[in-house]
Amino acid sequence: MSNRADLYYTSERHHQLRLYFDTKGKGSALQAVYYNIYEDLRDKILERVYPYQTYIPSESELVKLYQCSHNTLRKSISVLMLHGFVQPIRGKGVLVIYQPERRANFVLGDIETFKEAAARNNLQATTKVRVFEHLTADENLAAETGFAAGDELIYLERVRMFDGKALIRDKSYFLASALPGLTASIAEDSVYAYAEDVVGMKIATSNRTVTMDYALAEDRATMDLLDFDMLAVVTNRTFNSQGVMFETTQSRHRPDYFTFHNTAVRGY
Repeated sequence: MSNRADLYYTSERHHQLRLYFDTKGKGSALQAVYYNIYEDLRDKILERVYPYQTYIPSESELVKLYQCSHNTLRKSISVLMLHGFVQPIRGKGVLVIYQPERRANFVLGDIETFKEAAARNNLQATTKVRVFEHLTADENLAAETGFAAGDELIYLERVRMFDGKALIRDKSYFLASALPGLTASIAEDSVYAYAEDVVGMKIATSNRTVTMDYALAEDRATMDLLDFDMLAVVTNRTFNSQGVMFETTQSRHRPDYFTFHNTAVRGY
């Protein structure tokens, strides 16, 4: 059986990157063809039609299957390589190296800190603060967040890292009067731990909504999104024991890494 795996090694890194950006704006017919082939092969890997540590069909078989040119197929394989799904092995073929990520399980019915969730999932987790600033809520921000116009707020943007991968982007507004002395370095550790252990706040309830949203340019710039275009978005408004809303946060999650769990009880 003729094997063309060696040919995939001839692509330079800048050529692979050009292919990647071509797929984001699939303008020409050729680009559309190789991107469609890439998506089909990717989906078969994700669905384990081609399992981890097995070889995808040979180039000649795939050219026949997709009714495409050898050059078009090689471009599709290059995009698979760029996203970490396959690796050509000299003299053997194209090996599937993708393994599904172990998903972190977030419980929607509980209020737990990021550090607590990471520890429960046995994951190495860190937080990087990108933005920390004080501002006053105007009418538009009040309508967006649920705070009152004129409230003094702290705007906090954080990137959450699991095992070295940037997988969550948090955009938070905190009521400044509820968290006196809050700093960026404290926020990199745990805002909730500071609220409870230092300020003496009792965190009581949180209303949460889970939606899907398109990945924004800021998401792509700060998160390790691979080729994901959609994110799981959890929006919460959290209240203390006095019924005062002190936080609203939008957490934007890479969808392949997370499971949101809740237990529902039928009324009786």
